[in-house]
Amino acid sequence: MRPPLEVADIFRQYGHDFRFTHPLLPEQRRVMRAIERCRTASLGGHVEQCDACGHQRIAYNSCRNRHCPKCQSFAKARWLQARLADLLPVEYFHVVFTLPEQLAAVALQNKRVVYNLLFSATSETLRTIAADPRHLGADIGFLAVLHTWDQTLRHHPHLHCVVPGGGLAVNGEGWRSCRRGFFLPVNVLARLFRRLFLQGLERAYEQDKLSFHGACAFLAESTAFNRLLKSVRAREWWVYAKPPFGGPAQVLAYLGRYTHRVAISNHRLLSLQHGKVTFSWRDNRHGQMRSTMTLSADEFMRRFLLHVLPRGFQRIRQFGLLANRRRDELARCRQLLEAADQTVESLSQDYKSLYQTVTGTSLRQCPACRAGTMKFFSRLLALTNYGAPHTQQTVAAGFQAIDSS
Repeated sequence: MRPPLEVADIFRQYGHDFRFTHPLLPEQRRVMRAIERCRTASLGGHVEQCDACGHQRIAYNSCRNRHCPKCQSFAKARWLQARLADLLPVEYFHVVFTLPEQLAAVALQNKRVVYNLLFSATSETLRTIAADPRHLGADIGFLAVLHTWDQTLRHHPHLHCVVPGGGLAVNGEGWRSCRRGFFLPVNVLARLFRRLFLQGLERAYEQDKLSFHGACAFLAESTAFNRLLKSVRAREWWVYAKPPFGGPAQVLAYLGRYTHRVAISNHRLLSLQHGKVTFSWRDNRHGQMRSTMTLSADEFMRRFLLHVLPRGFQRIRQFGLLANRRRDELARCRQLLEAADQTVESLSQDYKSLYQTVTGTSLRQCPACRAGTMKFFSRLLALTNYGAPHTQQTVAAGFQAIDSS
C-alpha cells in the first residue's frame, strides 16, 4: 500500500520554489526531478486488463534512481540474491567506521575524494590488523556500505562493514577463525583508521584535490587546515563492533537493512501541514527511544539532498576475499570450510515475479474478481510537458501508480 505521505509529495509541493532559493548541484536537481516523476504519468507506463472480468489497472514506470525511497525494494532483492553465493558458514561481524563530526563539513564539500578515502582507509585498517599474527593472522574479505546520514538527516558519514569471522591464514595453513564472539580489538582498529585517514586527507590537500567554500573557506589556508588535522588527531575516533550474528541466513536478512537504504523511508513520514514536515526518528543516544521531529519543508529537502552522492559513485563495495578478482580464493575458502556451493536462482525473473518474491502479493491475479489474470492491454506514453510545479491532473494521475515499497 502507498504510504499516506511520501518524499515525492514534499518535492512536488515545495520543490519548485526551493530550486530558486537554494543553490543546487546538477545531481541534486536530477534526484529531485526523478523522485517527483517516479510512478507518475510523466514517465509513461501501461494498462493491464483482467482476462476474466475486464477490470483495468494503470501501472506507471519507476524512476529507478538510487536515492528514491520507492525504488529500492527490487534493487535490494536482486543484489541480495546475487550475494548468496558469497556467504560462508561462519560467524559474521558488523563493524562501523565513523568520521568525527569536525570532518563532516570537509567531507560534504569534497564528497568523492573524502568518501573514497573513507573506503580505502577502512579497507586497509581491517586487512592490516586482521593479517597481524598478534590478532588473527588471516587474509579476510568484507563488504562495506556507505551511509551519510543520521536519524534526523544530518550529515554523518560512516561505513557499515559486514565481515566473515575468519580468513585464509597468511602462512598458508588453511582457514583461520576468530575467537568465538570476538573479531578484532576496536581500539586498535580506531587508531590505525585515524592515522590512515588523516594521512590520506593531508595528501589530498597537498595535491590540491580538496576545495573549500562558504563556512569552510578558511581551511584553504594551510595553517588553518593543519590546525584542524591536529585537533582531530588528538581525539579518539569511533569504531564500533556489534555482537556477531548467526550464519548465512541471518546475514542476508541483516544486509537487507543496510545495502539499499536511503536517507529516510516514506514510512517514517508522519505529516505535512502548513509547510512543516513531521517524521519519526530513533534516538540512539537514549536507548533507541522513538521520537518525532518537525522541520520546515525547505529544511527537510535541504537535509535530504545533503545525501545525494556524486554521479557514478559506488556506495557498496567488496574487499579482500570478496572482491570480484578473487573469486577463486573464495571458492577455496568454501572447500576448507567444507561448505556446499550455494545455488543462486536466475536473476532474470520479470518484475512481477520479483514483486511476489519481495512482498508475497501477486500482481498477476486480478484484484477485483480474484479469479482472472491481469494481461497487458495498452502502453501509456510519457508526458513530455512535465513541469516543475506540475498540473494537478498529472500529480493525481501519478498517485494511481502501483506502490511496491
